[in-house]
Amino acid sequence: MSFPWAKEYKPSHPFMVWMDEKLPLPRLVYNAVGGGYEVPRNINYLWNFGFLAGLCLVIQIVTGVVLAMHFGGDTRVAFDSTEHIMRDVNWGWMLRYGHANGAAAFFAVIYMHIFRGFYYGSYKAPREMIWLLGVVIFLLMMATAFMGYVLPWGQMSYWAAQVITGLFSAIPLIGDPLKEWLLGGFAPDNATLNRFFSLHFLLPFVILGVVILHVWSLHIPGSSNPTGVEVKTESDTVPFYPYFVAKDGWTIGVFMIVYGMFVFFMPNALGHPDNYIPANPMQTPAHIVPEWYFWPFYAILRSFTQNFLIFDAKLLGVMAMFAAILVWFFLPWLDKSPVRSATYRPLYRKFFWVLVIDVLILGYLGGAPAEQPYVLISQLATMYYFLHFLVIVPIVSSIERPDPLPFSITEAVLGHDRAAASDAQG
Repeated sequence: MSFPWAKEYKPSHPFMVWMDEKLPLPRLVYNAVGGGYEVPRNINYLWNFGFLAGLCLVIQIVTGVVLAMHFGGDTRVAFDSTEHIMRDVNWGWMLRYGHANGAAAFFAVIYMHIFRGFYYGSYKAPREMIWLLGVVIFLLMMATAFMGYVLPWGQMSYWAAQVITGLFSAIPLIGDPLKEWLLGGFAPDNATLNRFFSLHFLLPFVILGVVILHVWSLHIPGSSNPTGVEVKTESDTVPFYPYFVAKDGWTIGVFMIVYGMFVFFMPNALGHPDNYIPANPMQTPAHIVPEWYFWPFYAILRSFTQNFLIFDAKLLGVMAMFAAILVWFFLPWLDKSPVRSATYRPLYRKFFWVLVIDVLILGYLGGAPAEQPYVLISQLATMYYFLHFLVIVPIVSSIERPDPLPFSITEAVLGHDRAAASDAQG
């Protein structure tokens, strides 16, 4: 966002002056993340997760490109090439563990980023496009992660491909042809692995493109903040560099320590042991389960066990699983409250924490066996999940009495903001 008081880029070195005239890349960087980009002075550490998500994407692209140089995209050698990377390639074990745990870190960071948006109303006008692009990024991440999970061609990889692609067969008329088109045949085989390998390599660069659009759209209205009050005066903002660059740097240090603990000391803690067994189409695992970051949506999928009218239970589960994410697209219009931040919305704040607990329950149930009482609890949790977005949020936004908002960001941080008040009166 361009404020009148933001510093302008003025190169002094002759080469930088020439560069600015011919290719103003330094100016672009300065205005995007340097002293020319002003941010609200009160944003807290929850705003650092967006930057961490970008770091995770870079880690995944770099490690993924190197791993692709040694991976064999053929069902006859995929499992062995993965073991070759682990045992024979210099630092291959670190690249593979870094990539696998990097995916888990990416989703953990993104979930924190999304729920911060839920709490502080970051999806509200004028930031709807930022939110919509963020949901697109999340959908692309899920597709990329699923295809990557198939590539090692272990037992869980094969059967995950069998189960997930089998969901498309529930679509009336076009379901079976669509499934065969995705697989390249009637069951996961060499054509499936080749397609998933190609798409898994391509989609991260598509994600990178959407991330650029996401950041670009962010710079138009500027960053949101914990109060939800828009920027009014120069005292409400500080330059992104050096203040928040240093803040992000500290967060990156903490993140890398936690990430390094998983990569070096417990690399398989988040994986499934069955994936270290070569894929066997003739032997079904006792409990087919996706990676932990899919568990809430997997629980929603499995919660539908009965047919309803002309709808098959399998189709209902598929529709509900996708609807659980697609409903986020409509959140800017479902929540009609003029107040953004849950800090000043006492009733909404209570329901937000109920939603957090509900999603955590769904996450646990997604990794549990598909038996009672887990199925019943997942049905109740799924029901509440959709009630929250489709019923509770619209009603609460209509009847709630928010707490008084501060006049400005500076007032929320330092007390009475005389400068902003005099500007408003003038």
